[in-house]
Amino acid sequence: MQPRPRSIPEATVARLAVYLRVLTTLADGGRSTVSSGELASAAGVNPAGLRKDLSHLGPCGVRGVGYDVGALRDRLTGVLGVGSARACVLVGIGNLGSALADYAGFGTRGFEFVALFDASPTRIGQRIGDLEVRALDDLEDVVTATGASIGVITTPAEVAQSVCDRLAAAGVRSILNFAPVPLAAPAGVDVRKVDLSVELQVLAFLGQQRVPAAAGTASVGESA
Repeated sequence: MQPRPRSIPEATVARLAVYLRVLTTLADGGRSTVSSGELASAAGVNPAGLRKDLSHLGPCGVRGVGYDVGALRDRLTGVLGVGSARACVLVGIGNLGSALADYAGFGTRGFEFVALFDASPTRIGQRIGDLEVRALDDLEDVVTATGASIGVITTPAEVAQSVCDRLAAAGVRSILNFAPVPLAAPAGVDVRKVDLSVELQVLAFLGQQRVPAAAGTASVGESA
């Protein structure tokens, strides 16, 4: 039996999920072992950081050999709690919500949308994949019936908090929020915020920071 991992920092958990994705790809391609350098490179981290992250799991690799791809993948799957499908509900079937609901990649990562909801009569009854969009009035009954533990919010900002409140009251304990507003949740309910505009602004800033460096390099060359 694998030892239970110590408390793992949130930033490390995010990287463990990336390692799991890389290992799954390697396993699908028939690979049996991978070196720390190769795994680190594929995940976009340095080898020392990789080894530090994996140290939270206990002994994983063999010096001079590397990591057993299947064993490490299974270990990460267990630690991250994605060994079996996790039932999810999604509220807000706009452009983003529809795209997320129709994305097949979640199923291969251990997450399954079991219900889609919207308040608009024009959305209710539409089909996305195998699911029909349901009225928001059905939210509590569906969460109870399916045992959904994860809720995804892609609603307008003004209604996101009320949706969060209803999800939490219905028994959902993990919420992924794409609405452009911070949410308050009761104790025992975890909320993760994904703000796409902020991420784009960060990228724009990083790109802008590289421009003066490139210009400076060119000017040095010209003066020589």
